[in-house]
Order: sequence, then C-alpha cells, then structure tokens
Amino acid sequence: MNATSQAMRGYAENATSTRSDRRAEYQVIARVTQELRDRAQDSKKNFAGYAEALHRNQRLWTALVVDIADANNPLPHELKARVLYLSEFTSHYTRRILREKVSVLPLLEINMAVLRGLKSEGPAT
Repeated sequence: MNATSQAMRGYAENATSTRSDRRAEYQVIARVTQELRDRAQDSKKNFAGYAEALHRNQRLWTALVVDIADANNPLPHELKARVLYLSEFTSHYTRRILREKVSVLPLLEINMAVLRGLKSEGPAT
C-alpha cells in the first residue's frame, strides 16, 4: 500500500475528531498544501520560498505526530501508525526534493488524501 492510499484509508475510515477539530485540522492542512503547491510552481524563481513551504509542510507533519503521541488522543492505534509512517515518508521525501529536485507531487497527493479523509463523513465524537 502506498503512502497516498494509506492516508486516504486511514482518515476516511477512522477519523474520530469532533466536527470543529476536524474543520480546524482541515483548514490548516489545506492552507499548507495550497502554499506548497503555489511555491512549487514558482520554485525556479524563488527556491527559498519553496524551501520554506516544504519546511512548513514538514512542521505540519511533525505536529500531527506530536498530537498522536498524546496519551489522550483517541485515534485507533492503526491510524496513529499510518500518520507516523506518513510523517516519516514526508520527512525523507522532503530531503529528496531539496537534494535531488524530485517532484513535489507525492507530498501534495498525501496532503490531498488526508484532506479528502477529513472532509468525508466518518464517525465523529
């Protein structure tokens, strides 16, 4: 299973956030994703801005991991494991982007899959 399908499956099937928490999380991820997309399109002219957007995306994923590590986080262990995996993948792949100038598309696809999962109707507490 690839990282994108893990993100989609995990968030769509197991999201247990409250509607307001889910909405706030969605807005943050959407904003970071849009900035990353915009900066990637302008990366040849403004690589520093692109690198900053990549850094913000990485900070987002670090924050998600910190959140799932909280003992009071109600997400299922399987979903927590997926988030951890996606965070590790994002970190590794971000380094590849900066070193090897590979496409940002996999990171955008992961974030978009998470957004689709957050937007879907799933159980909410």
